[in-house]
Amino acid sequence: MRFSVSLLRTALFRRVARWPRFVAVASVAAMSVVLTTEPVLAKTEASSNFFEVNKSIELLGDVYQEVSQNYVEPIDVSEFMYSGIDGMLGQLDPYTVLLDKEQSGELDELTSGQYAGIGVTIGTIAGDLYVTSIFEGQAAAKAGLQVGDKIVAVNGVRVGDRPIEEIRESIKGRAGTTVRLTVRKDGWGARKQYRIARGEVRVSTVSYSGLFGSVAYIRMTSFARHSRAEMVDAIRALQQQAARENRTMSGLVFDLRGNPGGLLNSAVDVAALFVEKGSRVVSTKGRAADSEQRYVTNIDPLLPSLPLVVLIDGQSASAAEIVAGAIQELDRGLIVGENSFGKGLVQSVIELPYDHSLKITTAKYYTPSGRLIQKPLVHGGASCQNPQRKVLLSPETYDSTKVYYTLNHRKVYGGGGIKPDFSVSAAEPSEYEKAQDKEGLLFTYATNFHRKHRDISLPKIAATPVLKEFREFVDDKTFVYRSAPQRQLDSLKTMIGKDGGEKDSLLSVRLQAFDEALASWTKQGIQRDSLRITTAVQREIIRHYDEKAAWRKGIELDPVAAKAFALLADPVSYQKLLKP
Repeated sequence: MRFSVSLLRTALFRRVARWPRFVAVASVAAMSVVLTTEPVLAKTEASSNFFEVNKSIELLGDVYQEVSQNYVEPIDVSEFMYSGIDGMLGQLDPYTVLLDKEQSGELDELTSGQYAGIGVTIGTIAGDLYVTSIFEGQAAAKAGLQVGDKIVAVNGVRVGDRPIEEIRESIKGRAGTTVRLTVRKDGWGARKQYRIARGEVRVSTVSYSGLFGSVAYIRMTSFARHSRAEMVDAIRALQQQAARENRTMSGLVFDLRGNPGGLLNSAVDVAALFVEKGSRVVSTKGRAADSEQRYVTNIDPLLPSLPLVVLIDGQSASAAEIVAGAIQELDRGLIVGENSFGKGLVQSVIELPYDHSLKITTAKYYTPSGRLIQKPLVHGGASCQNPQRKVLLSPETYDSTKVYYTLNHRKVYGGGGIKPDFSVSAAEPSEYEKAQDKEGLLFTYATNFHRKHRDISLPKIAATPVLKEFREFVDDKTFVYRSAPQRQLDSLKTMIGKDGGEKDSLLSVRLQAFDEALASWTKQGIQRDSLRITTAVQREIIRHYDEKAAWRKGIELDPVAAKAFALLADPVSYQKLLKP
């Protein structure tokens, strides 16, 4: 698409004249929907700013025209315009961005949770393209595709080195059309052809739910249009399971870790399942003095009193923080995990010409006690060529020391995310595990295991001594691991060599001895990781047979979930913690 100067000016002046109406959104990613149709600026403010806006647009147009026509080298006028827009928006916050046609479509998919495709996720493992996940009940699963299948070609075109985004788009398409996939089952053997009809794929935001003893567990990965209904379905299914097994649900662990947010209205609807009718979940305030909107629950809760623990971490953001903040401040449950991301800003999406849209921050949201959990932003950043230009006239300061109080007068703090009532860190994989995962060794070994043992039962997998065989597999792949200290020593040797230090025999002997000592220390660390590696291998194998079973295995070994289960196992202490 090419812009002309006259078109630029016409579009900008028309936009200033009509002051567009906004649809508000909230998320750390590009995910949100309609919240309000109120204009961001009051008419009086719009009138007072009209001259300055008009003058600025004229100056912008003149600079664009002169550079486009007279710069010493020919330039791409479209990319030049985009870079100018990106530069302007870069002075604001990370969430105010211009979306092109493709990005706008992705936004619709994220907020609706639906797209036209076959219900499969793909990923590049060790240079090859594999099926990494299958959506239950969708076309790919019905056709017989499985985790670990290697994709060789799509619609007769070899995958080769094509970008994975391009391949994803070629697998997607209009509902009712077909896609042809050429695969090697479990990455091995003869090629097999699949012709699969595309359909509407609805990705549930509830990725897993299950009963652990008498405690229910539900994990939600985002907040989209159907999240409340999916949450209700999960709760009722667990209640029915408990009834069939003659159990009484004693609590619920609601896992929002890794949840980047989504639709603000959906967050309010999900919170309404737990808190009293008429409870304020969140409020938003924009630029105008009268822009405050309060979001209050208007339905009776589905679980008004069931003990509740919410899990969060550093990737729980926006709408996820709204729910966690409301649960905490209304003393409806306890928060366990790590500090959340800290995004207290609401975005609106404005439709623009040529299938573009503008996602712009138009409000800040506040928890029931009035705290803003937005972490401090660095305005301008590296893109700011003139740091003396103060684009933002009066940005709000974020005070992390100010005390707020919950309904039962417990202290909470703002200015940087939701702080859990109990801080528990997830088990981080070792550097050795990360290196193996980066090379795709766990995935490819599990794929080979699945090919050799197609009919093995899950209990037998758990009892199979896989570590020795996995290590032999790793050795065959000529995988070489150098720990961080070893890599630093390698760099030191290189520096010494450049200065002629390798000629010093005594120094060389000492470096060699140090290298051998580090190698022994690294090997001991790997031996200490044996149990964790065995567990990781078994879980990846199980995932190739049953993804839900793999989820359950991970939860059973999760220290954060273990803390939540322990809190819910002691109802008396739980109640005392909420009512000190």
